Amino acid sequence: MADRKPIESWLTDMDGVLIHEGVPIPGADAFLKKLRESGRPFLVLTNNSIYTQRDLHARLRRMGLDVPVENIWTSALATAQFLDDQRPGGSAYVIGEAGLTTALHDIGYVLTDHEPDFVILGETRTYSFEALTKAVRLINNGARFIATNPDNVGPSVEGDLPATGSVAALITAATGRKPYFVGKPNPLMMRAGLNAIGAHSETSAMIGDRMDTDVLAGLEAGMRTFLVLTGVTQPADVDRYPFRPSEVIDSIADLVERV
Repeated sequence: MADRKPIESWLTDMDGVLIHEGVPIPGADAFLKKLRESGRPFLVLTNNSIYTQRDLHARLRRMGLDVPVENIWTSALATAQFLDDQRPGGSAYVIGEAGLTTALHDIGYVLTDHEPDFVILGETRTYSFEALTKAVRLINNGARFIATNPDNVGPSVEGDLPATGSVAALITAATGRKPYFVGKPNPLMMRAGLNAIGAHSETSAMIGDRMDTDVLAGLEAGMRTFLVLTGVTQPADVDRYPFRPSEVIDSIADLVERV
């Protein structure tokens, strides 16, 4: 097999790669600093749709990690871009937080519970039974079902929390309709991110801590993939999958000198 081209741009997951339970992972600050100084295109990605780019910029900065707003890419932004391509100027009933509603407002979508084109499900700190019931009825009446990401659980200091994938399964059970998931491992999110920074998959790398989302999405988008062992997937888990990352490394610190 021919040698791969040098890595010119980097995409990295956030939780489990750069931070863990609100604390920076050793080497994350040095890696980001090297990226900024190199001038190479890069994105920090998250499947979490709760926060806006500005929110995440501020949260990371409080942890000592400097990521410019334009270098943050979320499943909410990817979902908004997908809808803007598919049905510009549409309408949606949204279950989610400011990250998702702001992204939809920015593309000119009308948020409504009156005959919306779409029901869009994202993360929220409080899933309301009333909102879920409304979503079920709207989908049964013909609204198309979109979800920002398929993650079944999300992290918290107290332990795992039900996330978008779990709640989507509830709505599917009630309606018989499966959603279209925009976020990882859908390579659509990766390709949209690459386009946003003018990068090409053959010269880009994806860094993640999960085989089932980060590595799979990078692989299917045609990128080189690095699995770090500071998050969800552990060494014994790797061989359980029918695909492999390009490299398995201990942490983000191992990539500082490769930027």
